[in-house]
Amino acid sequence: MKCPYCEGKNSRVIDTREAGDGIRRRRECKDCKRRFTTYERVALSAPMIVKRDGRREPFDRDKLMLGIQKACAKRPIAVEDIERLVSQVEHRVASLGKAEVDSRVVGDMVMEGLRELDDIAYILFASVYIPLSDLESMKKEVDRLMERR
Repeated sequence: MKCPYCEGKNSRVIDTREAGDGIRRRRECKDCKRRFTTYERVALSAPMIVKRDGRREPFDRDKLMLGIQKACAKRPIAVEDIERLVSQVEHRVASLGKAEVDSRVVGDMVMEGLRELDDIAYILFASVYIPLSDLESMKKEVDRLMERR
């Protein structure tokens, strides 16, 4: 493990703990004596995501995280909650056991998670994910959300 401070390659593990969907390790560099934390998570078999236009691309956890973070920007949502949602979606996609998954399925999983997390983040994501082309369609989605409450 390369030290982020001195780039030395000699470090030792001080502490190991479970952290959500992976392992958190506290390390100490043997060269500069500084401590740092690393996170490890199991690499799941990633299916191909079939986009609306028919293109296929590998499932990308970072891209999913970025999309959810954009929807949650300026909302009082903890980073841990966003991480948890990303992990839940990632695990659900992997548990489908398919080589290809439609992007709409992934989007629906995100919508479901955001609906439980924060109404405004849900609407912000929906405004991009669902083609809400005018104020009337946006109003209908907000009304649908209000009815569920």
